[in-house]
Amino acid sequence: MKVLVAPNAFKGTLSAVEAARSIAAGLRLSMPGAEVREMPVSDGGQGFLETVLHAAGGKTVEVEVEGPLGGRVTARYGVIDGGSTAVIEMALASGITLVREHELDPMRASTYGTGELIRHAVDSGCEEVIVGLGGSATNDGGAGALQALGVRLLDAQGREIGRGGGELGRLDRVDARWLHPRMSRVRTMVACDVDNPLCGANGASAVYGPQKGATPATVKVLDDNLLRFAMAVRSAIGVDIRYLPGAGAAGGLGGGLAALPGTRLVPGFKLVAERLGLERAVEWADVVITGEGRLDCQSLRGKGPVGVGALARSHSVPVVAVVGRVEPTAWESAEELFDAVVVAGPPETGEDAKTSAGEALERAGRMVGMLMGIGGRTRGCCS
Repeated sequence: MKVLVAPNAFKGTLSAVEAARSIAAGLRLSMPGAEVREMPVSDGGQGFLETVLHAAGGKTVEVEVEGPLGGRVTARYGVIDGGSTAVIEMALASGITLVREHELDPMRASTYGTGELIRHAVDSGCEEVIVGLGGSATNDGGAGALQALGVRLLDAQGREIGRGGGELGRLDRVDARWLHPRMSRVRTMVACDVDNPLCGANGASAVYGPQKGATPATVKVLDDNLLRFAMAVRSAIGVDIRYLPGAGAAGGLGGGLAALPGTRLVPGFKLVAERLGLERAVEWADVVITGEGRLDCQSLRGKGPVGVGALARSHSVPVVAVVGRVEPTAWESAEELFDAVVVAGPPETGEDAKTSAGEALERAGRMVGMLMGIGGRTRGCCS
């Protein structure tokens, strides 16, 4: 029996690499004769950098940058392909985990630090930049990242506006003449973990703003401000970013980066799968196991486990999802996407969260192995 273990990160507890290791350990206990291959995946969100470096090798570079609410944080990015390609996970500079819950403020939070990482990579000689989106504290449309790269965002008096989605309400025009000169010669790939547009009912503010502390009134302000930003970008650069699939990822950072020359927005899972050679691994396997911390309706908008499941189904390979929990509204979709769903239980909090999550996934892996030992391709859900 050949088993491919290809989970996403279990947000807040385990990286994709750690999750794959734990599930595989349980499988090996209950199926000692099985050939188990670990291939952690990412959709561009949490764990993107670690997942790509796990597959491609390379090195990490540490840089002090501006955090989402100002101040300085130490972030890192990866360098692969012999130094020609930079891999950036925006959450390491502008992520929600860098902000204490009671301080979340999408009106102030900025992607400036992510732009600093891009600038550092370009100044270091990288010819391609891959940016993974997801896990942001921000809702500024990528305005901060553009500012860090030299783009001027001006009010009606010709003065630079400040940081954050709230400041975009003062925006009058965009001046891209001061964009970092090397950016016109750099290929930028933006790995989007969701396919939401920038604005509107399914946009960055409406769907993800409340997770970052936005009230209903604030959501309206932020959405109006992103529309204002998008119209200024279109006027200055000629690119309409309002409704691009993926433009709403990471608080609209996908949209802001899409305004740069040589930039492509791509589904994060697709990009990672190609880098990993995931399709060949699925063809090799008799069974595929994927998973993430929470399976919900947002999972259907481009998240890793759904991509793994669809790929396995396309090759008629049975696929099992191991998850921390399933939202009630997602059960019907889960039963359509996977041959079985094993619920490991919601993650604990506190100092022992990582240890307990690893143990829970090891138990879940052992359970999957026992079920496969019973035999047959049985559809169902276990907890």
